[in-house]
Amino acid sequence: MPEITMPRLSDTMEDGVVASWLKKVGDPVARGEVIAEIETDKALMELEAYDDGVLEQILVEAGTRVAIGEPIGLVGDGSGTGSAAAAGNSATSGGGTAPAAEVPAPDVPAAGTATAPSSTSGGSVAVHDAPTGTTPPASGERRKSSPLARKIAHEIGVDLADVTGTGPGGRITRQDVESASRTAGSTPAPAEPTAASAAATATSAPVSSAAPAAPASGDYDEIPLTRIQQVSATRLTESMQQAPHIYLTSAIDVTELLAFRAQINATLDAAGKGKVSVNDLLVKAVASTLRTDPAVNVSFAGDKLLQHKGIHLGIAVATPAGLLVPVIRDADRKSVSEIAADSRDKAGRARDRKLRSDEMSGGTFTISNLGMFGVEQFTAVINPPESAILAIGGASDELRLEDGEVVSRKILRVTLSADHRAIDGAVAAKFLQQLKDLLEHPLRIVT
Repeated sequence: MPEITMPRLSDTMEDGVVASWLKKVGDPVARGEVIAEIETDKALMELEAYDDGVLEQILVEAGTRVAIGEPIGLVGDGSGTGSAAAAGNSATSGGGTAPAAEVPAPDVPAAGTATAPSSTSGGSVAVHDAPTGTTPPASGERRKSSPLARKIAHEIGVDLADVTGTGPGGRITRQDVESASRTAGSTPAPAEPTAASAAATATSAPVSSAAPAAPASGDYDEIPLTRIQQVSATRLTESMQQAPHIYLTSAIDVTELLAFRAQINATLDAAGKGKVSVNDLLVKAVASTLRTDPAVNVSFAGDKLLQHKGIHLGIAVATPAGLLVPVIRDADRKSVSEIAADSRDKAGRARDRKLRSDEMSGGTFTISNLGMFGVEQFTAVINPPESAILAIGGASDELRLEDGEVVSRKILRVTLSADHRAIDGAVAAKFLQQLKDLLEHPLRIVT
């Protein structure tokens, strides 16, 4: 009986969230048919069925985080024998026999996300009935639990010996651990201490001045982080801790660039083609600069630098689920129109959570543009394993002195964040100098 398990959908994935089930228990499924959506550390991925059959059981609900390889559902012939056999096998594996009452029925309604099957077991496997009245495992005896449940229990200080498993065969799940933690936290407070006991407690209990005061109950709403936000937080924190950032800012006159863009768009509009944005021209200019001087197109690798042959630019895109960075591959070889089309397509699919994992990996340099939000200048955190990121603000009118006369020009400020281990100040400054020259003479961008 095929067991649907959480698959590894990206090279950095350790677990995934069952975002939604697109099938319900009892629905027929066909090989290759999408049966669920799984949220990974990078995107929302579709899970296809590997076998024909009937979805007999959903083992985890939607919104549940599951470790790679853990079962989340069962596909069988519709008779329910596969679910019973799987439950029996689960009960007899891992030591001890689970109480029969803890084995879920095949038609338990639940919502979750399916994943690729990792193993199969024949539907004719005998079910090992647990004797009635079986007592929970004695203290110290190994309890069946998922890897994620054990990890969370360790992190929040829950003893698995005190947790009742509700998974197949009494297996302890993440929800069981969190429920046990909440139950422990809701234990009624002890009676008010006497003055003597309070004084003793005050004398013996250490006071932590670093612990922040908890907000009053009801004064805030808890907003769980998406998997993408959690991974971004971890990676960017590591970036700031490990990569010594240096920042260089350049003010670029883009008056001619904006006029050039207007000419290009007039031509494209007449031909019935899509327009290009300022960001598309910036992407092309950055790619061309990296091709001329690849010293910034590198990654730090301990005792060596990796100078990338391909120029693959990440474009930071804000989405409801968090920041995603689709990659424009070989940007130096693409025309501005091709970059524009590629950027529109990937940015749109990023917001809809439809990007594939490979479309967000392999970047060698990233661009983050907040100019459309009225931001004039900012610094960005490097996206490892890259060694640089360019933060782009919005163009604004500024007065400049030209040939003894005061004129109004459109000025754009860009800030390069660089990993000082791989890119020193002079190399970073040279890159910005070349980029500035290219943007102030925009005809060179397309030649």
